[in-house]
Amino acid sequence: MLKNIAAVAVLATAFGTHAFAQEAKTIGVSIPAADHGWTAGVVYHAERVAEMIRAEHPGSTVIVKTSPDAASQANALQDLAVQGLDALVILPTDPDPLVNAIREIKDAGTFVTIVDRAPSQNDSSVRDLYVAGNNFALGQVAGDYIKATTPDAQVVVIRGMPIPIDEERQAGFDKAIEGSGVTVLDRQFGNWNRDDAFKVTQDFLTKFDKIDVIWCQDDDMAVGVLQAIEQAGRTDIQYVVAGAGSKDMIKKVMDGDKMIPVDVLYPPAMVGTAMELTAAAVFNNVPVHGTYVLDATLITKDNAANYYFPDSPF
Repeated sequence: MLKNIAAVAVLATAFGTHAFAQEAKTIGVSIPAADHGWTAGVVYHAERVAEMIRAEHPGSTVIVKTSPDAASQANALQDLAVQGLDALVILPTDPDPLVNAIREIKDAGTFVTIVDRAPSQNDSSVRDLYVAGNNFALGQVAGDYIKATTPDAQVVVIRGMPIPIDEERQAGFDKAIEGSGVTVLDRQFGNWNRDDAFKVTQDFLTKFDKIDVIWCQDDDMAVGVLQAIEQAGRTDIQYVVAGAGSKDMIKKVMDGDKMIPVDVLYPPAMVGTAMELTAAAVFNNVPVHGTYVLDATLITKDNAANYYFPDSPF
């Protein structure tokens, strides 16, 4: 694990700024379309860092392509491959269906960085670099907070999508509450979508007369959760724990909103970190191979201001 990822990336790109007659390179960036808040943040940071790399390495090309699903992303990868890529940075919509397409690009001699969502086997032969948030810790931090704050809580869980990072988050949560008095009443997938989470919450509220806490894996889903609670007029739910670090949820934490007392950080800016590290590798031969994991910080009223960026889209 590398704790000072941002510092390394800044140092590496600083070297690139002062390099003489650097060879032009082509970096492809394949990311999900902005179908909810977190991915909107991913698109924002990818475009922002792409501009930085172009400015630091004149003549080089950074192509950012967004895709709404795995099939579209596979087509996008084919389009990028014909550009003669020196590097690919990919945050897969769903990693397993894209393994072969990524492997083809890697086998062609391209430096490959996978962001956030690794294939279920997490085979290092398919990539040079893996940059991600700590999914296990995201669930564990949420579970630890609920266990400490509400030791006998009856909890419903809104999961993300049935892909590996969801499983990691769920495993972390289950580990945290293991042996405690916290009881999980039910778990359903909300697909990291506020409308789906709204419907799932409605189902939970109809099914259970008493719920103490709702844990959902994503701040966007928390918007739908809060709407469903308010619409139903339920007063038994003490609070909701979500994750990502969106500006809206962090503002609620800052303001002391009793329904959102904390949030767990999982920054969409990690795609920018991945791009900077990839640029350091292809322009300056900086040895950044391996796995880089970001912390899952518990955001509380005491530290929320440090993570609040009002101009961000997420």
